[in-house]
Amino acid sequence: MRAEIVSVGTELLLGSITDTNASYIAGRLAPLGIDCLYISQVGDNLTRLTDTLARAWERSDLTITTGGLGPTQDDLTREAVAGVLGETLSLNSELEAHVRDFFRRRGMPMPERNLKQAMLIPSASPIANPVGTAPGWWVERSTPSGRKIIVCMPGVPFEMQRMWQCELEPRLRRLSTHVIVSRTLKVLGMGESAVEELVADLMDGANPTLAPYAKADGIHLRITAKARDEHEAHSMIAVVEREVRRRLGDAIYGADEDTPGVVARDLLEATDKSIALLEVGDGAIGSVSSMLVSGQLVTIVAAPNMQGAVRLLYADGGANSPDLGEAAVALRRLSRADMVLAVKVGFEDADQQGAVLSSAEIILVGTSGQVMVHTHHTWRTARSEVRRLAGLAALNLLRKQLMAAVHT
Repeated sequence: MRAEIVSVGTELLLGSITDTNASYIAGRLAPLGIDCLYISQVGDNLTRLTDTLARAWERSDLTITTGGLGPTQDDLTREAVAGVLGETLSLNSELEAHVRDFFRRRGMPMPERNLKQAMLIPSASPIANPVGTAPGWWVERSTPSGRKIIVCMPGVPFEMQRMWQCELEPRLRRLSTHVIVSRTLKVLGMGESAVEELVADLMDGANPTLAPYAKADGIHLRITAKARDEHEAHSMIAVVEREVRRRLGDAIYGADEDTPGVVARDLLEATDKSIALLEVGDGAIGSVSSMLVSGQLVTIVAAPNMQGAVRLLYADGGANSPDLGEAAVALRRLSRADMVLAVKVGFEDADQQGAVLSSAEIILVGTSGQVMVHTHHTWRTARSEVRRLAGLAALNLLRKQLMAAVHT
């Protein structure tokens, strides 16, 4: 079944609100085995809305709309569907009773314009909406190219979600013969093109499919399979996942809902290690600590510069200008943590495009009290991005060291 989502409302085109309805529905279609091929946004204009729905009716088996079911003059979804199918709207007595009862139960007079929400066409059956005044529509017709369905839902998110979960999803599940299942592997320390080079031949498959995406927490590799049931789909995914893991090794830090901070925290707990953080420079403060939420976290020392770190770490005045490694070793001694992760970020002047050249120094002090790893990174990017990049690099370094400890 090929599906299409049409979000209705001029406010979407103006950027006044974010179209969360479309992303919600698209995410719920895949487990039903329904392919979402198109997502459109169209304003409150009858001609353009009718054209959009006519195109969807021709190319898709299932068209899902949200919005445009209100009582006002610019709510035009019903009129557009009627126009596409060449049918006439008429007042439905049962829906009229529902709308009037909605207002009566709230002790409010019903504006006569709300009767618009009780209109139907012959091909439409109402979809219950006990939490709002606008019932949905289920429109179904047999055509020379097969069965066609239009589902119309309110644009108010909580009304739409309730209608989807309680009324539509069970009905669509009975119509579907397949499921679509995805699994996402997450990579750090490699760019998108480098990752793609290693798995390019695996991306040629039709089922399962493999696709890379650059995300804020690394490169994501999404494996998607379509099958008769979830067990079969997971078995298909597992074959591809094993090969991807063989090729990328420990560059893969997690899967699905994993984040670098959660993975590092879990490894700290698995190895029974405590950690202290030293963050030096405006671009470093919060880079790791904001991502790493853990009961094992012993101490956080954050300073705008090394002199600030000196005052915090050397209260006795014993050191005037230590380097980052010396400061990290001192922090381990003071905090008594098993490990110290130290990050220092500095900036050069921004260019005309607003990008700055930043350098990050990252040090990990181990249980021996000595520096285990010392790395340097440079980026030319917006200043606001540097904190994220430094945090990811530091957590990736920590993760790899903890993984080595787990495997020894």
